[in-house]
Amino acid sequence: MSRFTRPSRFWETLAVVIVKPLSTLLVKRDWRRGDRIPRTGGIIIAANHLSWTDPVLLAHFLYNNGRWPIVLAKSTLFKVPFLGHAVRSLRAIPVNRGSSEAARSLEASSERLRAGGAILFYPEGTCTRDPGLWPMVGKTGVARLALESGAKVIPVAHWGAQELLPYGEKKPRLFPRKTFRVMVGEPVDLSGYAGLPPHAQVLREATADIMAAITAQLAELRGEKAPETPYDPEGR
Repeated sequence: MSRFTRPSRFWETLAVVIVKPLSTLLVKRDWRRGDRIPRTGGIIIAANHLSWTDPVLLAHFLYNNGRWPIVLAKSTLFKVPFLGHAVRSLRAIPVNRGSSEAARSLEASSERLRAGGAILFYPEGTCTRDPGLWPMVGKTGVARLALESGAKVIPVAHWGAQELLPYGEKKPRLFPRKTFRVMVGEPVDLSGYAGLPPHAQVLREATADIMAAITAQLAELRGEKAPETPYDPEGR
């Protein structure tokens, strides 16, 4: 694995020593179908977003299943003393949301995919605002990245992080100890879009397929039926 897609031994060891015990202490595990995650090659891990703790808990899951997750993080984190250096050293990619530079994060992600990296992507772009905490309508960046790179998209659903730290709260709810559940699906079939120009409609449809795959995994994980129409925060 290239150092372009994995941190130095020092930073990897430091992250593992901190994250794995912390994750184990905070939550119980119910991890399913980790065998569906390819151990080599560039892949996109497309996941739902429930809590600010998602990246840490999912990173533990992915690491235990043989992949170092390359996270897309807010660009502001890279400007915080020490934290910015640590995030950069852990191979995270800065995202300038709502700016003309946002495309740079996709370019950087594409480069990491070509080098064999595993990109952890939250297609919703933020924690879900759906009242039932189901995945929302996704943004098209994940579809564009997948169609341009040809990388497999692995849908991953998780549940329980929102009980540990609900969105918008700063104080975690440590007791009783929560369970972090994960379900991995088969790669999303995007073959129907191969060779098509990346027009807006194509990207929206491919994104909808990706979000539907994530939602299906979450429905199985929760043992509930998902809404027929995903929540659209922009009211379209």
